[in-house]
Amino acid sequence: MSALRRKFGEDYQVVNTNRAAAFAAPVKKKRQRFVDKNGRCNVQHGNLGGETSRYISDLFTTLVDLKWRWNLLIFILTYTVAWLVMASMWWIIAYIRGDLNQGHDQNYTPCVANVYNFPSAFLFFIETEATIGYGYRYITEKCPEGIILFLFQSLLGSIVDAFLIGCMFIKMSQPKKRAETLMFSQDAVISQRDGKLCLMFRVGNLRNSHMVSAQIRCKLIKSRQTPEGEFLPLDQCELDVGFGTGADQLFLVSPLTICHEINSKSPFFDLSQRSLRSEQFEIVVILEGIVETTGMTCQARTSYTEDEVLWGHRFLPVMSLEEGFFRVDYSQFHNTFEVPTPSYSVKEHDTKASLPSPLVTPTLGEARGRPDRVFSADGLDAADERPAGARLPSKLQRMSTSGKDELQRKVLKLSSHHAEKASSTGDLPLKLQRLGSAPAQGDAEDRLQLRALRVEVGPMTQSTGDLPPSLAAGGRPENSLPAKLRRMNADR
Repeated sequence: MSALRRKFGEDYQVVNTNRAAAFAAPVKKKRQRFVDKNGRCNVQHGNLGGETSRYISDLFTTLVDLKWRWNLLIFILTYTVAWLVMASMWWIIAYIRGDLNQGHDQNYTPCVANVYNFPSAFLFFIETEATIGYGYRYITEKCPEGIILFLFQSLLGSIVDAFLIGCMFIKMSQPKKRAETLMFSQDAVISQRDGKLCLMFRVGNLRNSHMVSAQIRCKLIKSRQTPEGEFLPLDQCELDVGFGTGADQLFLVSPLTICHEINSKSPFFDLSQRSLRSEQFEIVVILEGIVETTGMTCQARTSYTEDEVLWGHRFLPVMSLEEGFFRVDYSQFHNTFEVPTPSYSVKEHDTKASLPSPLVTPTLGEARGRPDRVFSADGLDAADERPAGARLPSKLQRMSTSGKDELQRKVLKLSSHHAEKASSTGDLPLKLQRLGSAPAQGDAEDRLQLRALRVEVGPMTQSTGDLPPSLAAGGRPENSLPAKLRRMNADR
C-alpha cells in the first residue's frame, strides 16, 4: 500500500473492488439483471404453443444448444436403442427361417452362421457395426433378406455416427469456452480523461493467442416512457465507445480501458453523482472476434448495473516493464483508486459555462441612468453609431430628419479651424462658445444656421452647472462669457 501511495500520491485512495473482501457495506436488495456477469442472458421463453415444432425442424442446433448432461444422455440412448433394434431384426430373421432350432446341424446352411439366440444375434450386429469380424459368425449366400438388412444397417449406422459424433465435436469446440478466458472488470468507473467526463471499464485476454478483428459494443438497458405515453420496459440504447474514430476495434494483447465520452449525445448527459444513486439501468458489454487458433467467431458478454458504476474512480495500472518484455499483473485488474472528479453532470457544467459573467460592469452613461450628450464635433461620429434619435434633444431630432448629413458636415467644417481643448463655464463646451467669434466669410451662412438652434437647459449636459439665461433664451453665446474670455476672443 505504501508503494502505491508513493506512486499515485497521498490524495489517492486505493479501493479493492473484490466482492469477496470483508467490509461493512449496506445490505442492498439483489438487482434483477438482464445479462449476468458471466454473459448468460437472463431470459426464458414460455407459452410457445405450437411453435415448439420449430425446435424439431432444426434438430442439430437444438442438440448443440442443450446442456452437456442432456447431450450425453441422448448420445447413449441413441446408440443403445439402435443396437437393440438392429439386433432384434437379425434375431427375427433367424427365428422366421428356423435357424435357431437347427443352428447346431452341420448339414444345415443358416442365414447367419452360429446365431442360436438373441445374445448371439446381438454380438453379430456389434461385429458388423464396428467392422470387427467376420470370423466365427458370418452371413451366408443363401439369405437375400440378410444381405438387404446388412446394407440398411451400414447406411443407418453411418448416418447416426455422423450426426451424434458431429454434434459432440461441435459442442466441445464451441467458442464459449474461449470466451471464459476474456476478462471484464467487476466495476465500471466515471472520471475525467483529457478534460472530459467519461465512463470507463477494463477488458483483458488471459491467453497468448490473439482475438482477430476484436470489436466491442455497449448497450444501455433502461426503462423509459415515450412522449406518446408508451412504456418501454427494456429499451436498448447504443453507447458510443469510439465507433466514429475506430477506437472500438481492439488490439487485445494487453488489458485495455474502454472509454465512453459523456457529452450532449450520450444518454448519461444529465447524470450526476447524486442522481446515480436513484437511477436504474444496466450497461451490457459485448466483445466479439475471431479465435486465432480455430477461426471461429467468439463472443463474450457482461453487464454493469447502476450500483457497479463507481463515481470518481480510476483503474490501477497493471502493466510494468521488465527485462525484455512487458508484464501484466492481473491481481490489480479489478482494483480502482479515487481521483478528484466534479460531482455535477455534464449538462449542469455546460449550463453554467453558457451563463454571462457577473463581472461585466455597465458603462458610465448606463450607470447614471441617462443618455450621453456629445457636443463636440469630434464626437459626432461616435454618436452616429448609437440608435437614431436616442441621444439627441427633441429639436435636433426634428432637424436631423431633413438635413442631418448636411448639418454634421458643416459642424465638422467649423470645428476643423480650432484645435485647442474645450474649457467651459458651467456646462457649455468651448467649441459652442466660439461660434460667436469672427469666422471666415464662407462660414457665415453655416454659423447662422447653427445659431438658430435653441439649446435647452437641463437635459443637455451632465454637469452640475446650468446654462446662462441669455443662451437659454436664444441669445449669442459670447454675451454669456466672462469678461476675460470675451477679451481673448476679441484679440483673436
